[in-house]
Amino acid sequence: MVRPRAHPRPILYVEDDPDVQAIARLALENVAGFTVHVCSSGEPAVRDAAAFAPDLVLLDVMMPGMDGPSTLAALRTQPPLANTPVVFMTAKVQPSEVSQFRSLGALDVIAKPCDPMSLGTQLRAIWETRPR
Repeated sequence: MVRPRAHPRPILYVEDDPDVQAIARLALENVAGFTVHVCSSGEPAVRDAAAFAPDLVLLDVMMPGMDGPSTLAALRTQPPLANTPVVFMTAKVQPSEVSQFRSLGALDVIAKPCDPMSLGTQLRAIWETRPR
């Protein structure tokens, strides 16, 4: 019997702000124990995602070029990523915005700025509530 993972190990993290990237990556890897592949924009994320085979995608909403929703749509066209859980991380957290992100297929939304020390805990909680 294969046991489900207690939390997602490989996470694809797409964020254009290098400072936010560095802090979140440090917290996710060193504090929470995740394996993280960081992309600075949607284009490399779409290109690299299938090879990285993430259990979960943590995706910024507002990025130059391909924004988060466009990146999510492009990831969904790739069969290995069609059902990969996605969490948006954004400052756009009005109820109507969160509802819109969920309607695009996001599991949940984490508000920016976030507490990097609790980011791993938040992702684990979201991971546990995902449909299986």
